[in-house]
Amino acid sequence: MTGVRAHRLSTVLRPDPRRVLARPFVPGEWGGISTTSRVTAVIDRVLAIPDAEVGTVLGQVKDTFAGRHHDLDALLRRHAAMVQSSHDGLVDLSDERVRLLGAYFTQEYAIEAAALTNPSMVAAPDPATTSDGDLPFIMSARAIGEGHLSSIVFRSGVLDAAGGAQVDPLSGYVVGAQRSAPAYDAAMFSRQLVTAGADADIVAALLRHLPPRFSMEELESWLHAFTADQSVDKATHDMLRLSHWLASTNYIASFPDDSQVGDRVLFPAGPSESRGMEDARFVRFVDDDGVRYYATYTAYDGFTVRPQLIETPDFRSFRILTLHGVEDQTKGMALFPRRIDGRYAALTRPDRESIAFATSDHPRDWEAEPAVVWRPGTVTWDLIQLGNNGSPIETDAGWLVLTHGVGPMRRYAIGALLLDLHDPVRPLGYLPHALLEPAGDERDGYVPNVVYSCGGLVHADNLVVPYGFSDTGSAIATFPLAELLDRLVRSGRARLNGGSTRPG
Repeated sequence: MTGVRAHRLSTVLRPDPRRVLARPFVPGEWGGISTTSRVTAVIDRVLAIPDAEVGTVLGQVKDTFAGRHHDLDALLRRHAAMVQSSHDGLVDLSDERVRLLGAYFTQEYAIEAAALTNPSMVAAPDPATTSDGDLPFIMSARAIGEGHLSSIVFRSGVLDAAGGAQVDPLSGYVVGAQRSAPAYDAAMFSRQLVTAGADADIVAALLRHLPPRFSMEELESWLHAFTADQSVDKATHDMLRLSHWLASTNYIASFPDDSQVGDRVLFPAGPSESRGMEDARFVRFVDDDGVRYYATYTAYDGFTVRPQLIETPDFRSFRILTLHGVEDQTKGMALFPRRIDGRYAALTRPDRESIAFATSDHPRDWEAEPAVVWRPGTVTWDLIQLGNNGSPIETDAGWLVLTHGVGPMRRYAIGALLLDLHDPVRPLGYLPHALLEPAGDERDGYVPNVVYSCGGLVHADNLVVPYGFSDTGSAIATFPLAELLDRLVRSGRARLNGGSTRPG
């Protein structure tokens, strides 16, 4: 059986080192050389600049950088405010000196200096197909910059009825999010502390001092009261430290109303993702109370990887949330686009090489043991391992799952799996051939011989698959949906007739 024909669109997205995010910059300490903080020393030097020179230096900063950042003045004021509490002399400063102070504590970071890869695609909010059959979409991608630090960026565009795609032009600015703290659920907070290793009895005793839903301010006040007690034992001290870490890992990231989707970047802001936010798998989730978007992504702190959850109604305000349960130490989790039998459902990879199915009553709580659906090894191109390439897509024939498989020479290819609509643990078909393999001009890059997607969609009778190539750039391929589903169904029948079901 030959493979399903792929049509690669002309749309190719490549990393652009000119896309820079203005981040806070804090000079490192010179250990052992001085007892004075370098932050304090830099502030003292800024305060010592003569009044007559402040405007000149600030003017040079604006001439050089204003065209690269949205509302540079407001940004510099925010960064100045971050250091004001560290110095007694930062009162009654002129606005010019405040902005200049902020400039000395600001740096540019090229978010796409190394790669723009591993995209996912969803229908945009209010995605009514236009009269001519066009469908607006939002695509996320993994941007990789200096030090292999990953963030999540976005593009908007339109899929047309003829099977083409147009990506909207960018404004030229990159806009970072404003972070705020959510209200925390005490019951969920307690379960996650225990899962992370805290003593259950200590957690239960201490959380009695907090209301069922509490704020960061209430938590920090509570933590301060306990840490002020010198008699706190090590187990309690560890739990207090873990509590602050957990609260800091859950946050809200919001963007200005006047920013475009393509301007926005979710840059690592929590301790669990301090070294990267990787491979977001966005899904348009339809529930009884309306539509929202979820994404699971890999948070990396330099030592540990763990899946976390993003929730957004509009791609302007995002809730960043930790997950609880047996899947909190695995990669490659993807939510289904609706509940199944009243429960949330997800594909996971608990053994790092097979696809499994899990359900839950809550999108953050995954305690039930997942059931393996499909294992690697009966076709050569996925013999090492496989996993999902995004959320399942609902079709009349079943749940269409894009997969990735790893074969000889650690070569990544994309395949397809079909699961039963009502019982997703039951596989209906699996392509014996890869759906998409690295083409000749896609083989070379930061990580060679890789094609990888974080999720596609169906439009105009085509499966639309955005994909990254060799951890360098991103492209889009389409496949005739009817042909693909027919091949999957026939492959399932052939396996049953041959006596092979290849279950989990």
